[in-house]
Amino acid sequence: MTAPVVPKSADEPVARTRSRVGHVLRRTPFTASFIVALLAVGLATGTLWRPTAEQSWYSQVATGIPSFADGRWWTLLTSPFFVDHPLVYLTLLPLVVGGLGWAEWRFGSLRTVAIALGGHIVGVLGAAGILLLVSSTGWHWAVRLTESVDVGPSCAAFTALVFAIATLPAPWRLRARIAIGLWVGISVLYLGELYDLEHAVAMTAGLAVSGWLPAFRHPAGRPTQREWRLIGLSGLVAVGVIQVFDLIVPFNGPLGENHPTASLIDVAIDVIVIALVANGIRKGYRVAWIGALVLGGFNLLTAALGFALLPALVDTGALDSPRQVFALLLAPALLWAAILVFLVIGRGAFRVRLRQSRRVLPAAALTRDELVHRLERFGGGTISWMSTWEANQRIASGTGAIAYQSHAEVAIMLGDPIVPEGGHADALEQFAHATQQAGLIPCAFSAGGVSAAAKPDGWRSVIVAEDTIVDLPGLAFTGKAWGAVRTAINRAGREDISFRMVRLAEQPWNVLAQVRAISEQWTGDKGLPEMRFTLGTVEEALDPAVYVGLAVDAGGNLHGITSWLPVYGPAAARDDGSGETEPRIVGWTLDLMRRRDGGFGPVMEFLIASSALHFSEAGYEFVSLSGAPLVRPEDAQAGPVDQVLDQLGELIEPLYGFKSLHRFKQKFNPRSEPLYLLYRDEGDLPRIGIALTRAYLPDASMRDLVSSAVGMSSHGAS
Repeated sequence: MTAPVVPKSADEPVARTRSRVGHVLRRTPFTASFIVALLAVGLATGTLWRPTAEQSWYSQVATGIPSFADGRWWTLLTSPFFVDHPLVYLTLLPLVVGGLGWAEWRFGSLRTVAIALGGHIVGVLGAAGILLLVSSTGWHWAVRLTESVDVGPSCAAFTALVFAIATLPAPWRLRARIAIGLWVGISVLYLGELYDLEHAVAMTAGLAVSGWLPAFRHPAGRPTQREWRLIGLSGLVAVGVIQVFDLIVPFNGPLGENHPTASLIDVAIDVIVIALVANGIRKGYRVAWIGALVLGGFNLLTAALGFALLPALVDTGALDSPRQVFALLLAPALLWAAILVFLVIGRGAFRVRLRQSRRVLPAAALTRDELVHRLERFGGGTISWMSTWEANQRIASGTGAIAYQSHAEVAIMLGDPIVPEGGHADALEQFAHATQQAGLIPCAFSAGGVSAAAKPDGWRSVIVAEDTIVDLPGLAFTGKAWGAVRTAINRAGREDISFRMVRLAEQPWNVLAQVRAISEQWTGDKGLPEMRFTLGTVEEALDPAVYVGLAVDAGGNLHGITSWLPVYGPAAARDDGSGETEPRIVGWTLDLMRRRDGGFGPVMEFLIASSALHFSEAGYEFVSLSGAPLVRPEDAQAGPVDQVLDQLGELIEPLYGFKSLHRFKQKFNPRSEPLYLLYRDEGDLPRIGIALTRAYLPDASMRDLVSSAVGMSSHGAS
């Protein structure tokens, strides 16, 4: 009797959401309690809809030099629970959730309370101390702020955010610090309100302390090419923001008072020019580097001319505040000077050609024969023979070799580097350096565990496939686990289907014609071009080094084909005592699988089993049934990247059936070994995804992909 199907409850999504919210609240009780208290105070005092600064009791809860001078030190504890204007809640609450919540998630409640309270006190008292010292000079800005008071928990939130950022891996840690540093620095210089100064003090203290603590200390070294480009980009972004401030934002900060008169066209031109140059600097283009030098030189020349004309303008009375004009000219001039010095020192990071066709890796190119010779000498992984295929570019890596493809400004290393034992780390490091010099994003696809363990410092790895390997010594299809395979072999005997292992290139024309016809029929049924990159076609099966298994009936009709790629181990010493070595094939990798429509049913089970027996009798160690892309072990830890890959696999499963193919291979009781994608950081993944799509489907248009996906979705829905 079949068990009844129990429908999913409509409340399940709600229950899952409640569970997740409950988990977050249990991990961040301090943040949740503080937000509730902040909103409750706003509701009780009416400041959720009325500005706090307009209340008669505002000075009794706000911090600042006037409050401290009157002995209201309790304001250090009251000010974080108020906001000076209702609109500030819109920006403050995300900062509190992002800063306090993130820190509490990483450090726990007690440490976060200490970090937030310490940051608030240091920011408020530090800013007050700076103003007391500077105001004695008569600086108008400092004198004005000595009369100001402030409320809000932003110092605490900024400090917590800085500490949380310290836990990020490179390069996200540097990126986040640059972003928050630029924003706070520009705010204090150009807007210059009391809270801007407090933020700057709290953030500086947070950066200093978090960098000093052993848990967050990171070894310093010369910036990488990527960091040179990132810092150069940040400087140009800062210049662009300052330009916008000067042109359209009225302010009265440390640099003086600004009343912009620029037109929208002027602003747009400046922003577009700086954005184009900054984007080129991010990619390391030489032409962008030259453009930045020219732009910086022009701005310095303009500033120098302004400084030179100041005395004349003062004498004629044309300027009411020459000190203010001097300050407004000095800040961007100093920034441009710093950027120019930085770009000149780091000029080696900006040598990328603008034309993609001229971006070649600074490494010796190898011919196919040279790569094969190195593969025979050092051995490789189960997919290393694919590096001999025509679409790949091949370069030397010391005495070894690397094969890669370049798509969408990404250099994708195919499998493992072909190097002597222990040389994987150096090869990957050299590949990363060479690709970045050429302005390409480096990654390695379908790399084995040895390469994953040897990846460059700071790189990430994620499982993108699962290689299925059948060990050949003592292979026998006995026992219950091999039932489906035995059934296929026995049925082939009854239906007079025979197995042949051949070199396809040596077969007569009628066999080749049948092979091509079967393959073309299979491709036509997919509605998409054949996939490439790690999936071969009939052309690759014609390689004389490749074996092909054929299932043929008594009438000479072909029912299915499989192709097998050689897997080389390190060359072995000859027995003659000469000291020379000879190539050694240790196994074979399944590549092409094609079956005739309407032919012998279990032809693939028969072909793979017969091939495995053939190679076992010949003395080889294993056969690899190859990895199914986007299939991971069920027990593998699933992070955010893995979850995205799982969703992508579900999306394309109706088109190519990778998971179905993986399940089919389990009939042969293989052992599994993970294959990895090695990449620098998560920021590269969108571009890598595009590049892999191009590599696997170089002939498919976007229209092909969309129409096929829609067609399969409609078929599934019906």
